[in-house]
Amino acid sequence: MVMGRPSNSYGSGGDEERLPLRGVLETQQRAPGTPPPPAHHAAEQLKEARRGGSRLWRASVRAGLLLCLLTVPAVLLLLRWQADSSPQWVFDFEAPEEDDDQDIQDDMSDDLSPSPQIAYDRLLGGLLVEGFDEISCRSRYQFARYHSSPSIPSPYLIERLRKQEALQKKCGPGTKAYKEASKQLKSGQSINVTDCNYLFLIIHAGLGNRMLEITSAFLYALLTNRILLVDRYKEIADLFCEPFPGTSWLVPSDFPLNNDEFSQSSPESYGNMLQNSVFGGNTDRSLAGNRPPYVYLHLDGIYGFHDKLFFCEDDQQFLQGVSWLIMRTDMYFVPSLFLIPAFQDELSRLFPEKDTVFHHLARYLFHPTNNVWYSVTKYFRSYLAKAEKRVGIQIRIYETKGILQRNGPFPHILNQILSCAQNEKLLPEVSMAEGAAAETQNNRTAAGTQNNRTIAVLTTSLSSWYSDQIQKKYDEQPSVDGITVRVFQPSHEEYQRSRNKKHNMKALAEIYLLSMSDVLITSGFSTFGYAAQGLAGLKPWIMFRSENHVMPDPPCGRAMSIEPCFHQAPSYDCKAKKDADLGKVVPYVRHCEDVSWGLKIVNQTHL
Repeated sequence: MVMGRPSNSYGSGGDEERLPLRGVLETQQRAPGTPPPPAHHAAEQLKEARRGGSRLWRASVRAGLLLCLLTVPAVLLLLRWQADSSPQWVFDFEAPEEDDDQDIQDDMSDDLSPSPQIAYDRLLGGLLVEGFDEISCRSRYQFARYHSSPSIPSPYLIERLRKQEALQKKCGPGTKAYKEASKQLKSGQSINVTDCNYLFLIIHAGLGNRMLEITSAFLYALLTNRILLVDRYKEIADLFCEPFPGTSWLVPSDFPLNNDEFSQSSPESYGNMLQNSVFGGNTDRSLAGNRPPYVYLHLDGIYGFHDKLFFCEDDQQFLQGVSWLIMRTDMYFVPSLFLIPAFQDELSRLFPEKDTVFHHLARYLFHPTNNVWYSVTKYFRSYLAKAEKRVGIQIRIYETKGILQRNGPFPHILNQILSCAQNEKLLPEVSMAEGAAAETQNNRTAAGTQNNRTIAVLTTSLSSWYSDQIQKKYDEQPSVDGITVRVFQPSHEEYQRSRNKKHNMKALAEIYLLSMSDVLITSGFSTFGYAAQGLAGLKPWIMFRSENHVMPDPPCGRAMSIEPCFHQAPSYDCKAKKDADLGKVVPYVRHCEDVSWGLKIVNQTHL
């Protein structure tokens, strides 16, 4: 063994000591012909090398520990960011590969940080406020990139929303005020009216109804200075982000009342209290002094006459003195609020354009969670963004043809869709000449793609048959003006499953995709279509319901306003104390186009 080149058996045999030692000695190798150093000198060199290697090893260990301390938090932060920024695709098929991750709408990277180069109103005209975590809820500030509102919210609405946010934060779950009110509610004692009064909404209906009922309840809370709390339903947090800054709208899990037990027959329901003369037979309920700790409002489905007295002014004055209201509804009851004299001035200030109630409040309240929003934006950029025109068609089938064929196929529904779209010039007519398909394709090939105009049709339906047939028709018989029509349908669930989380996530994604259309065709009576048109701010073409498997004539008609219809509106005139036609009381509340007995808000000043 040559002195100065330690063997592999030296020390512990670890590389940490061997490598520095080898490096020191190898730099001091003898030149050829140079006599070897004395043995004691070599021994001193070896000792020095050992000391140097040990110092280097200890320094390396210290540096490694320091690096770990600095790296671990960064790695954990990165993992959290990846978890937050890698949402799941909710549709069942694989999203197509894209050339890049650019947002085609504004040609900017679809990142999380606001950019001054992006010209869009991220706060929706003042409806929203800064300060929310953008990573945890991307849709809140990104929705405006995919949708331009035709209406501007009033300054007074914005002012009232800021006051409502402050109230929600002051009195919401976890606050001293909420704990005290909850404790008194549990004891069953009458609660003195304070600055913190509550409206608890029981959630139970399908997605479209759910959005309509939450919007209605929120407007009522706004008008009566109440804190809105929604049922801790297992899907609300999976579908929507929290709308109010610094607090939650979800009722705590230890809420003292069992909301599953409330029904129309509950003795706590307002209708039953009236029927049973709980208020001592006082016909002027605004003067009643004995108010219960809470009242249950049954405004759901086929509700009774006494339940409907909720929409009378005297009853509103009485309810104003009840600290807790528990509400169950599946309806958009906003039109009847416009008929209550005590609310009319406030509503006119909030909504100078009266038919924008749902449009503004839905954009304020509803922000899809990241999983839903990822699917919306990915699908939009993949299939819809590059089209010259986007046509949304919402198909809801009410016909039956055997229990297993609820959604068709029904040829007369297909003809109704095509007749509506082509008669109203929303989709091009097709050429009936033989060989037109081949000739059109040859012309496109010869002309190249620069003149190739495209219409993207987004259909939503429980069945895929209708979208397949529309696409087949334009493939076999091209449009007379050479426009290419491409039909897309994100999902086809076959049957509605209102309590299935994945089903509702798909439905919400499709509602937002429809709201990004340039024009809309919807099915009458469908709350799913109402939600889409309200978010979009578009007056849709409504397809009327067919009877006996015969296409209606005309197949569709233009909506009077963008507002949803109140299907189960009362017909009782509270002032006259008799039934009346409430669609003729004020000029801005009319009967619906698709539900003759329903009511909707329109932006009119003359009857």
